[in-house]
Amino acid sequence: MAVGARLREWRNARHLSQLDLALAADVSARHLSCIETGKSRPGRELLARLADALELPLRERNALLLDAGFAPQFPETALGAPVLARIDQAIDAILAQQSPYPAFLINRRWDVLRANDAAMRVNRLMLGGRDSAHANIMRQFFDPADLREAIANWEEVAGELIRHLHEQVAAAPGDRVAAGLLQEMLSYPGVPARWRLRDLSYPLSPLLTTVLRRDGIELRFFSTITTFAMPRDITLDELHIECCFPMDDATAAHCRALAAATDGADARGLSR
Repeated sequence: MAVGARLREWRNARHLSQLDLALAADVSARHLSCIETGKSRPGRELLARLADALELPLRERNALLLDAGFAPQFPETALGAPVLARIDQAIDAILAQQSPYPAFLINRRWDVLRANDAAMRVNRLMLGGRDSAHANIMRQFFDPADLREAIANWEEVAGELIRHLHEQVAAAPGDRVAAGLLQEMLSYPGVPARWRLRDLSYPLSPLLTTVLRRDGIELRFFSTITTFAMPRDITLDELHIECCFPMDDATAAHCRALAAATDGADARGLSR
C-alpha cells in the first residue's frame, strides 16, 4: 500500500481531519495533504510523529515505514527465544500465581497461547471432561459444540466480544484477519442479526461477569487484563494476560476444591 493511502486510512479510522492530524504531528496541513496524495515523501522522523499521533500499534508502524521505503524499526520475536527468556518467566509466574483461578495468555487474534492448570480444569468441568476443540477464545465462545453451551449469560458475553471485534476492525480497517474472524463469528447459528452492524449505543455494564453452568454447578468470574508496559517488540505489543477472579464465595470454593482434587490425584499417582 502507498504510504499516503495507509496514513489516510488510519486517519479516517481515528476520525481525524487532516488539520487535526497535522497539528498533533507538528506538520503543516498542506504537507500532510501532499503526503496523502503521493506528491511528497515523508522522512522517518515525520513518520514517527504521525504514528505517535495516530497511536499506531508496532506492527502498523513497521508497515508504514516499509510503505515509505524504509527498513522496519520493531522486531517480532517468537516467545521462547533467548532474548525473551525473562518475559517468558514473568508470563509463567503470572499464570501460575493466578491458580486456583483461570488465566490465559492471548494474542491479538484471540488465540490462547498458554493457560494455567486452573483454566484447563474449569474448561474440562464445563465440557464434561473433554478439552475444547478450539485454541481461540472467540471460537470457544461462539461454537455451539464448545464452551458456548455452558455460558449461562451467553448473549451478554458474546455481545461484548462482538463489540470488541467490531472495534478492532474499525480501528484497523486493513486487518483482514480480524475482519474474517468477525464474519466467522457472525456466521455461527443463533447469532442475532443486529450484531452484524457496529452498535455505538451499546449499553455497557460496569463490569462484565461470565457465568458458567453445567450439571448444577455454577461458576461466576470477572476478568482483569495485563499488558506489557512500553513494549518495543511486536510480539509483546500484541499479547495480553487475562486473569479470571471469582465473583462470589461459592465460585472461589469450587475452584479450590477442583485444585485440591487434582493435587490429590497427582499425589496418589506418584505414590504408586
